[in-house]
Amino acid sequence: MKTNNFVFVFLKIVAWIIFVGLCIEAGGLIVNFIFSLFKPEFVQNLYQKLDLSQMYERSKWAYFSMYSFILIISILKAVLFYQVIVLVSKIDLSKPFNDFVSKKISLISYYTFSIGLLSYIGLQTAKNLQHKGYDTEILNTFWADSQAFILMAAIIYIIAVIFKKGIDLQTENELTI
Repeated sequence: MKTNNFVFVFLKIVAWIIFVGLCIEAGGLIVNFIFSLFKPEFVQNLYQKLDLSQMYERSKWAYFSMYSFILIISILKAVLFYQVIVLVSKIDLSKPFNDFVSKKISLISYYTFSIGLLSYIGLQTAKNLQHKGYDTEILNTFWADSQAFILMAAIIYIIAVIFKKGIDLQTENELTI
């Protein structure tokens, strides 16, 4: 049992580190976005040097749609890891099959699927803009893992269904005893 506790403490620490990093990334991207609207000359000095000023000059719709995808995806990733932290912090290893764990795992699968789907839509939108002459190469890092998130969401959803079935069996078992 000590090994399981150690693993969960380690997972909690790793989840917190990833969560803080994702929050910094999301915050940096929000600051980039605000500066790009009001002081575009400072963008090359900011986080990730995400300069989409040429896109802004050509089409504000393209600019706002690409930045919306980037911001929503980065915020969803931070929220996803916050949910992982809550799950790892509050799971009871002596009785892991409970409604709280089942709901959190389902919620994590929905967030993961949303990230994957939005990343894929962002990727396709960027490709469409690239065919129209926009330079979207700098954006590829934001949705490079869309297919991995969709696959991961499917796997997490299967785990959520297994947990739900485990809860049903545990409840049935408690009622028969």
